[in-house]
Amino acid sequence: MKLLPVLLTALALSATALAAPKGAEPAHVAMGQTIVLADQLVPGKTTIVDFTSKYCGPCQVYNEPLAKLHAQRADLAVVKVDINRPDVKRIDWQSPVAQQFKLQSIPHFKVYGPDGKLLAEGNDARAMVHKFVDELK
Repeated sequence: MKLLPVLLTALALSATALAAPKGAEPAHVAMGQTIVLADQLVPGKTTIVDFTSKYCGPCQVYNEPLAKLHAQRADLAVVKVDINRPDVKRIDWQSPVAQQFKLQSIPHFKVYGPDGKLLAEGNDARAMVHKFVDELK
């Protein structure tokens, strides 16, 4: 029975090693394809997932503040999920990732805690993002 805790610890460490590290810039993922969000979360950090498109004006307004959050807050990481497939030159509501998350408007945020649990989504997550940005000022 003493082997079970050792195996569970090894599995947890392996999963952490496979998770995305926090880079110098926000991660940009998906490009319209389906994703596993759990693979994009940064262990030990509050992770803001920003569903976005370069064809969405309101989404572009968040680029600079989110980059600053990512750079200036060691406890936060930003992951930008691009809903557009490369060949679509408008907001790509039919992309696999937009369909996967049933997106009807963007920007759309999800905020995950350092433990990987969803803390907020949609309007509640947007309010958290605004609070984080305001705290930088």
